[in-house]
Amino acid sequence: MYRVWNFVTNYSLLLLIGAVLALIWANTNPEAYHDFIEYVLIDDFIIGNPYVAEDGTIKRTLTLHYLVNDVLMAFFFAIAAKEVWEAVILKNGSLRGRKAATPLFATAGGMLGPITVYLGLAMLLGSDVYDAVARGWAIPTATDIAFSYLVARVVFGAGHPAVRFLLLLAIADDAAGLIILAIFYPSAEVAPQWLLFSFGSALTAYLLFNWLPLKLDGDDPLRPRSTWVRRKLFVWPYAVAGVLSWYGFMRSGLEPALGLVPVVLAIPHADRAFGIFSEAEQYLGDLLNRIEHLLKHPVEIILFFFGLFNAGVQFSSIGIPTWLVLSGLLIGKPLGILIFGWIAAVPLRLGLPAGMRTIDLVVVGCVAAIGFTVALFVASVAFDGGTTLEGINVQDAAKMGALFSFFASVIALIAGKVFRVEKQPG
Repeated sequence: MYRVWNFVTNYSLLLLIGAVLALIWANTNPEAYHDFIEYVLIDDFIIGNPYVAEDGTIKRTLTLHYLVNDVLMAFFFAIAAKEVWEAVILKNGSLRGRKAATPLFATAGGMLGPITVYLGLAMLLGSDVYDAVARGWAIPTATDIAFSYLVARVVFGAGHPAVRFLLLLAIADDAAGLIILAIFYPSAEVAPQWLLFSFGSALTAYLLFNWLPLKLDGDDPLRPRSTWVRRKLFVWPYAVAGVLSWYGFMRSGLEPALGLVPVVLAIPHADRAFGIFSEAEQYLGDLLNRIEHLLKHPVEIILFFFGLFNAGVQFSSIGIPTWLVLSGLLIGKPLGILIFGWIAAVPLRLGLPAGMRTIDLVVVGCVAAIGFTVALFVASVAFDGGTTLEGINVQDAAKMGALFSFFASVIALIAGKVFRVEKQPG
């Protein structure tokens, strides 16, 4: 089993602290909390939330909330994209080959199940409810890889094959989540020319600083030109490309937090994968892994502020969207993962990892129901702050459902006892 304990505990702890502080602050002094997170850093700036000025021109305001959610969170999604990219393209990548087939099927079920439950219940509650909440269908599809991994270790033990199965499922879920955010949740009307600008920046960096040096090196095993570029220029060509790519995403109308993803694909990477957040990666000299480890501690701090700036919801906001999100996660996730995982393992004969039972899929589904980080993010972009349902702010209510999904860990522990999961030490 790959050793990722230090990574997820660091990321999870700071995020959780930020979320708890936000809940306390928002429920004791909501006006001060909202004044803080919406504090205007720069008015009439080149980036920020757009608004129509008195003269009819479009201007932008850079607030603390925008800085955290749309600028700094780009580094978090860059790391997620890096893990997905390596899992897909590298030799021994965890999402390559037959070994990934059943987890990928289960991932599909773990997304379709929540969507079906969320939208199905909304339709049963009437057209008014459905119209108000339909845009949030993707919220319960999320799986928080860090929290779910921690809980899986407690439920199954570090050496159980179900833990690795969960990691494969979670990283595939992250990949699907990035696609959903890009396609279904644009921040404004899509401007394709700016999207081309973003990918063009990444492609230029790839051609000039990755492909061309390798081409000029030819068969020379010392790779002198590639080595010179890596040592002398280091991260700077990709940092410049990252700034341009992010700006292109912002102007394109797509979610700006995904703006660094194209550049991740352009950076020189390792020859083979060692596993999701594997400890072995710290000894690799490729530029992509070096950049990831440079970003590790900054992203920990960013996630703290993400929790602080997004989890500040008053308990009075609990309402129908809260229960719809929770139903999608707590009912749809386990059912979807069980049904699709069983179809892959039995009728399609793709099988399960040795030592893993079919009933373990239910427990994996309960663990995967912890949406938290990504669910919070999707809730923040799915609804604007002005949509209400029965006098309750829909965005806040949906965020509360994302926060409450943490209690899926309790359900997972109970399910582990009920279905007699035998813990396997690592």
